[in-house]
Amino acid sequence: MARAAPSQWEGRLSYNLSMVPPRNQTIAGELRRIAAELENQQANPFRVRAYRQAAHLIEHLTEDAGELARRGELIKMKGIGKDLAQKIALFCETGRIDAGPSPPVEIPPELAPWLTLPGFNPSLVRHLSERLGIRTLDDLETLVRSRLLRTLPGMTAPDDEILEGIARLRAGLPQP
Repeated sequence: MARAAPSQWEGRLSYNLSMVPPRNQTIAGELRRIAAELENQQANPFRVRAYRQAAHLIEHLTEDAGELARRGELIKMKGIGKDLAQKIALFCETGRIDAGPSPPVEIPPELAPWLTLPGFNPSLVRHLSERLGIRTLDDLETLVRSRLLRTLPGMTAPDDEILEGIARLRAGLPQP
């Protein structure tokens, strides 16, 4: 297996997957989970990447990341900032990492009624509008009938329920 480039940590810390402390694997898994959650919330891509890079680094350390964080040495590693090092240290104490508050997802006011449709949330409505160009009920109905809506992550509502909801929105009726 190829080794990482020599650094100030050479000799003390090496990148050997067979010697990774179990806690590092747990921390890396938690960092990846947070990265995925942030990505689903369409958070800043640089923040998502920071969590993924930190996970990669942590899972390749042969020394316990919690111990490094406690000694203040984790922050000296490229890719781990003060905030992330504190979160890792907190995880080692509490078993949780708080990614911090996510900014609310803003959606166009004309699409706000879509939030009453089964399985729809602000992130999904924003994604449909901004990334897929779906801005009318006709467009949305076409997407649902094509069965492509169900391919989006987290979309579990049945197509027929969504189509019923669209019909109710068109008729000005409240959702059940």
